Amino acid sequence: MEQKRAVLFDLDGTLLPMDNEYFIQVYFKLLCKKMAAYGYDPDRLVQTVWRGTKAMMKNDGKVTNEELFWQIFLEEYGEKGKQDRTIVDGFYTNEFHQAVQATDPNPELAKKAIREAKEHFDYVVLATSPVFPATGVATRLSWIDLKLSDFDYVTTYENSCYVKPNPAYFQNILQQLDVSAENCLMIGNDVSDDILPALQLGFSVYWLDDYKINKTGQDMDCPHGTYSAMIDFLSTI
Repeated sequence: MEQKRAVLFDLDGTLLPMDNEYFIQVYFKLLCKKMAAYGYDPDRLVQTVWRGTKAMMKNDGKVTNEELFWQIFLEEYGEKGKQDRTIVDGFYTNEFHQAVQATDPNPELAKKAIREAKEHFDYVVLATSPVFPATGVATRLSWIDLKLSDFDYVTTYENSCYVKPNPAYFQNILQQLDVSAENCLMIGNDVSDDILPALQLGFSVYWLDDYKINKTGQDMDCPHGTYSAMIDFLSTI
């Protein structure tokens, strides 16, 4: 029986070219501007969101990332935070769109990459670290003319209990698709988050050069190249 094959794409810095640090700055500026109108102090809000994000990064799998984030948020803001959740959620379908200014989207290449992937793999996965709600992921995808439905599986904070680089994050994807690691390809720009944990589990990998991040300083001996070269690489598999 032929084994099913999957390709996993990172989003930020991969399908959606960007400098992550600049993007985070713009994102927080927009979020703080939105929430200031409802009485949220910007510094306190940023600290709370970071605490929630760090909690998700340490998630042990007992609850979803969504549940863990809002636990932290409500610990800080109590009943007000609970009442204002719809306002926070609304940010990701509205004001968050302005964060496109911090990216360098190339819809033509992004759509070409997904078309090529579907030609050669049974499953195409958006393996973005699930610290955002599905609405936030959909917003970022829209900047490259893609939708959640273009993928067979998308990791979001609603459906995930781990984040990168936790190997359990990748193992959960394998379980969801019922595929083996040796039949999977991970494409990403971050050595620590995308490449190393995937390699450790037995994935094939492709390291995207355009906005590469290598905080480890390791000399990586793996397939790598530009966005266009990555698409060519997909066609050879």
